[in-house]
Amino acid sequence: MTTGFFWDERCFWHSGGNYAGTVPVGGLVQPLAAGGLPESPETKRRLKNLIDVTGLSGDLDLRGADEASFEDLARVHPPAFLRKFKDVSDAGGGELGLRTPFGQGGYEIAALSAGLSIAALEAVLRGEVTNAYALSRPPGHHCLPEFPNGFCLLANLAIAIRAAQAKGLAKRVVVVDWDVHHGNGTEAVFINDPDVLTISLHQERNYPLDTGDAEVRGEGAGEGANMNIPLPPGAGHATYLEAMERLALPAIRAHAPDVIVIACGYDAAAIDPLSRMLATADTFRQMTRMVTDLAGELCDGRLMMAHEGGYSEVYVPFCGHAVLEEMSGSDITAPDPLADIFAARQPSPRLEALYSDYLGELVAFFGLSG
Repeated sequence: MTTGFFWDERCFWHSGGNYAGTVPVGGLVQPLAAGGLPESPETKRRLKNLIDVTGLSGDLDLRGADEASFEDLARVHPPAFLRKFKDVSDAGGGELGLRTPFGQGGYEIAALSAGLSIAALEAVLRGEVTNAYALSRPPGHHCLPEFPNGFCLLANLAIAIRAAQAKGLAKRVVVVDWDVHHGNGTEAVFINDPDVLTISLHQERNYPLDTGDAEVRGEGAGEGANMNIPLPPGAGHATYLEAMERLALPAIRAHAPDVIVIACGYDAAAIDPLSRMLATADTFRQMTRMVTDLAGELCDGRLMMAHEGGYSEVYVPFCGHAVLEEMSGSDITAPDPLADIFAARQPSPRLEALYSDYLGELVAFFGLSG
């Protein structure tokens, strides 16, 4: 088994604006000492540092990529939007959407982030690697075709999937988004497409506030090819695994994809500042094991992940390390320093039973047998 790891130092150089958390500075909002958005380079850089220090990077196939071409981007984003993005970037930066500031060169860095996802998916589909992970930054799953949103400037995974389809490398695709926020951008791109099943597990009413309901199942020819799994705050480790087992995995099997793609955010973790969930590094490890095994069963192991959210500089590296251990089959580990305390903070059996009943309602709603 060979796991490709696609990264580029320049992605860490993407700069945000003058924010305090997710609130623009001004009026009575005082700038933070560190400044900027929660979407900082440090969570990603520290993941790369950790796999280097443990030696896990030696068990991976480390690669770079070219920037996504204008043609690649224009399969998802209107040319007029791309030209405006480039003009603002060349003029020193600014903000085109909601909570998506960027500095000079932001267009090129975002195109590089998308390029890492393109290269990772293509390497999997061409059989150059068994599976692959793209350390993409800025992230992409909130970006609408004409509207950057929620730290996301370009729709990285959608761009990669459309590029692969255009080259005849894949037709049927499943996207599983376990970032804690609803993958509204990916949903919007594929809402009418029956060949791309989009599944989002997210904290209900976190971000965006007005998307992510289970009732949104797709539109037109894509009816039934979108699955939203909104989870209550505090759902925890067991509920995430049960949601995967009873909802996501049966839907993936039914779709029979050529490749499974994961929007891999770590912001459902118990220590994350932008969520109220209680996932752990082991949650991400076990979900990765599930999709890796299923990819082996359905599509010759073809699995690709792209990094999305996750805002704890302390904990994201351990979550990512656990995912990469599972993908690569490496015996190099980075023991979770918070495993015991997060295990103690999981929901009580009584609450887990209530969450399980809720998942049962979703199983019935989606017409599954889980």
